Amino acid sequence: MSRTRSAAGSGQGIHRRSVLAATGAVALSGGAGYALRPSDSQAATAGETTAAVAASSRRAPAAPLAPYTRGTTLAGVATPRGGSGYRRLGDGPGWRRVVRSELAAPKSGRAGRRTALAAFVQLTDLHIIDAQHPLRLEYLRSADVHAWRPQEALTVQGAIALVERINALRGAPVTGAPLHFAMTTGDNTDNNAKSELEWFLKVMSGGRITPNTGDPRRYEGVQNSGLPLYWQPDAAVRDRDKQAGFPRLEGFLKAAVREVRSPGLNLPWYSTVGNHDSLPMGCYASHGDSYLTELAVGGRKLMSVPAAEAQRLQTLIKKARDPEGVRWHEFLTAHARSMRPVTPDESRAPFTPAEYLRAHLDPAHRGVGPVGHGYSSANLDAGTQYYSFRISDDVIGISLDSTDPAGHYEGSLGTAQLRWLDRTLRLNKDSWAVVFSHHTSKTMTNLRRDPARPGERRHDGQEVLALLAGHRNVLAWVNGHIHKNVITPHSASGGRSFWEISTASHVDFPQLARIVELTDNKDGTLSLFTTLVESSAPHRTDFADLSQTGLASLYRELSLNAPGARTTLAGDPEDRNTELVLKKG
Repeated sequence: MSRTRSAAGSGQGIHRRSVLAATGAVALSGGAGYALRPSDSQAATAGETTAAVAASSRRAPAAPLAPYTRGTTLAGVATPRGGSGYRRLGDGPGWRRVVRSELAAPKSGRAGRRTALAAFVQLTDLHIIDAQHPLRLEYLRSADVHAWRPQEALTVQGAIALVERINALRGAPVTGAPLHFAMTTGDNTDNNAKSELEWFLKVMSGGRITPNTGDPRRYEGVQNSGLPLYWQPDAAVRDRDKQAGFPRLEGFLKAAVREVRSPGLNLPWYSTVGNHDSLPMGCYASHGDSYLTELAVGGRKLMSVPAAEAQRLQTLIKKARDPEGVRWHEFLTAHARSMRPVTPDESRAPFTPAEYLRAHLDPAHRGVGPVGHGYSSANLDAGTQYYSFRISDDVIGISLDSTDPAGHYEGSLGTAQLRWLDRTLRLNKDSWAVVFSHHTSKTMTNLRRDPARPGERRHDGQEVLALLAGHRNVLAWVNGHIHKNVITPHSASGGRSFWEISTASHVDFPQLARIVELTDNKDGTLSLFTTLVESSAPHRTDFADLSQTGLASLYRELSLNAPGARTTLAGDPEDRNTELVLKKG
């Protein structure tokens, strides 16, 4: 873990294999219980392995700007104007960088000594939403304003603008090193729907997207239902959101379902699975329930229920009293006569874990690579969704599957995966390790047994923390799920320590992604730099601009004003742009 070399002629050293950004990092293991040998083949057997090698990536700029702030929240942040009612956004001052020394004391002169080990971008909780899907729980809004957001029809436009921002970055802000890859840490989709999965993959790898299902000519959902429970942007209905200051925007829904284009990321990207990618509504283990599938693709949609009934259903969800969706099934059956007609669409069908893997492996969604975006045919054969990959000579990445197939939105790991994680860290003890998952350590509390593996124990976040703390090579655990920026130090006996970096979602304000840089300070310490970025959409909105870019700006502003939205999701200054110092193990 000390094989770094400085690049000649550079003020800050860049690792000699930062050029792995041009080949995208190489897969090490497909979670099949054995280590995989790097190869450019995607055929894997028990004795042979696969590798996912990206076709191409961007090169480092000829004259890296190090450090630089342009395009990051160091330079400026979308800032609310006004103190009450519907608030507009405008340009605001940036967030400063905070040095955190809980795990090691920063030493003077380190900026002139440090060498870049790796740099990457984390996206999380994109929640690409099919806003017209019949199985959505919008009607819970009668009991809880958080159950439906006015911006949900614009998730595709907002995610494309985030891709555009990442593509415009000149490199890593502190070191100027090339960005090796992007990792999306789960809840890529919102409702385990094939339509959402296709849109997500095209957002990330490039393509034309029509964010519409059902009637190809028009939107059919809660926002043209006439129900005052929801913002009716095109109508004169005095709905609850307009009473709070939301505008009337004629043509909004027509624009929201219009075809858009994503350029796709211009660097390799990897994928981690979240509970919304695995379970209907992110919480129900339907196990192929034919009734729910029929409703998903069929011509009926429930849009409103009395508040008392909505409250009872929400309690079942929050308290995990119905993880398999039995009571939800009964609830929908009881309200069948209240459902409204919509246009049936087979693309709304739920996808299985195997279909999720095959979609990632589809050459049509390769982009700049790697093929499978971390997943391989070994994952398909083993029925797993976890893997490891080589980032550079000195750094590996490990992507976990923290979802619980037995239902509920909190997570855990099965024994087989926990043992695989321990073995992978031991086999790569001479490399630094960055671990990725969807759930945080505090939200891995769901210990229900996987129905497919009833004899296997599940392990919570405290057990995962203990395992990671037992390995000197772990630098960071990067995750999402909580929709908030939180950075937590973890330490154990023997000087072992690492940082847990949890990043806010891109569906709730302030809609951020995070750049992470790993550096060796050449003084017995390491530094991890975190820098938040917004999408490329302008901070200021124009209600008359319903172009793709205009809608992306509106997506951010609507998320600020969503009833119940909390600006505290941005986190405190020490959870945003940071330098996180560590002792070398």
